[in-house]
Amino acid sequence: LLAHLATSLTAIGGSTYLLRKQLDYNLEEQEARFDEVEGLLRGHIGLIEEALERLEKKVGSGGIPKGGLQNREMYEQRGKDDRK
Repeated sequence: LLAHLATSLTAIGGSTYLLRKQLDYNLEEQEARFDEVEGLLRGHIGLIEEALERLEKKVGSGGIPKGGLQNREMYEQRGKDDRK
């Protein structure tokens, strides 16, 4: 009976250790993937902001700060999604 208990506890302890080790590994891999995706998104956002600044310079904002109403028609014409 004592040997059976010791074997069971050893199996449970070993399984717990292996699961913990696998979870730690998966967490590190997930964080690395998220960092990669975050860098990619930041790069794309930077490109989009640069293109937007070029468009605003091309169209002219008349001294209205970023996000002003001067070019509202241009922004509203594209990207509308009327589907519901």
